[in-house]
Parts: sequence; C-alpha cells; structure tokens
Amino acid sequence: MTSSEVRSDGQKSTLATWRTRILGGLAVIVVLVVAYFILAAFIPRWWAQRLADMVSGSFSKGIGWGLVYGGLFTAISLFLLMLAALVWRRRAGKVIAGAAGVLAVLAAIPNLMTLSIVLGDNSAAHAGQRILDVDAPAFRGATLVGAIAAFIVFLLAVFIVTRRGWRRKHPAKPVTQAPPPQPGAPPAPKLTTDTTPRRHDGM
Repeated sequence: MTSSEVRSDGQKSTLATWRTRILGGLAVIVVLVVAYFILAAFIPRWWAQRLADMVSGSFSKGIGWGLVYGGLFTAISLFLLMLAALVWRRRAGKVIAGAAGVLAVLAAIPNLMTLSIVLGDNSAAHAGQRILDVDAPAFRGATLVGAIAAFIVFLLAVFIVTRRGWRRKHPAKPVTQAPPPQPGAPPAPKLTTDTTPRRHDGM
C-alpha cells in the first residue's frame, strides 16, 4: 500500500468521524429543543399547582415557603458552585467539582421552575401566574427576597474566603524590635552635640 493510499484512507476516516459527530450534535440539539417545548407547555402549570397545594391560599404560608425556596435553594446552589471552584485544582477535585455542579443545578430547579412562570409568555405560564395569584399569594415576591438575601450572604462568604486566601499567600512581616537591655549592663552612651561657640583662630 502506497503512502498516498494511506493518506486517502486517513482523510476518509477523519471525514467520517466528523460527520458522525456533526450528526450526533444535531440530533442532541433537536432532542433538547423538543424537550424544551414540551416542558415549557407542562412545567409552569404543573409547578403552580404544586405550590397552590402547598400554600393553600394563605398569605403567611406564601411568604414562608417563598423565603425557604428563594433563600435556601439559592444559597445551596451558590455555595456548591463555590465549593466546585475551590476544589477544582486539588487531587480528585474535578470529580468533586462535577458532583457539586450537578447538585447545584438540581438545587436550582425549584427556583428555575418558578422563574419559568414569572418570565414565561406562553399559555402555560399565564395559567401558572393566575394560579399563584389566587392560591399562592406573596410566594413570588418572597422568593425574590429570599434569593437576594442568599446572594448577599454568598458575596460575604466569597469576600471572607478570598481575604483569608490572600492573607495566607501574603503573610504580614513580623516587626523587629530591639532586644531588651540585660540587667547589670552599662547604659548605652548618649550622643550629644556640642553647641558652645568656639573662637576662630586670629580673632
């Protein structure tokens, strides 16, 4: 077999590999788009009904559950992402970071479903909004307040961790002090300047 034949076979295998990858990527994109439209027509109404069953039209329950979902699940997602960033460069850190990233996405699902109701513009989102207005009052506003509070706490934690890491890398230099005088040692001579006027020669 000549070198030209080997080269042509290699080019054909490379083209076949890239063609398979492109077709596989297109298939994944099509599946994701179809799944998006199916979930967009189902999730907002279904999630609004679950929240309505949980709140049961109570204003206080709407505030309480909104703070729990907005604050707790947002904090869990953010701190898991921070954990993934901190352990990424360590031994077996990529595995831990990947697991933390997956858990962060799972913890964010409830708030993402609520966000699909608030920001959605299809019929399912509008139906979910009407359900929340009647059966889960104050839930959306409390969820937003809880998410903002969790984000502020996360920023404070990031500041503390960053400051501690900077101090660890740049430790403060110790201040050198003069040793204390030993007992019985003569005191150090004091340097004095002679300020008495002197006569110049010839005066």
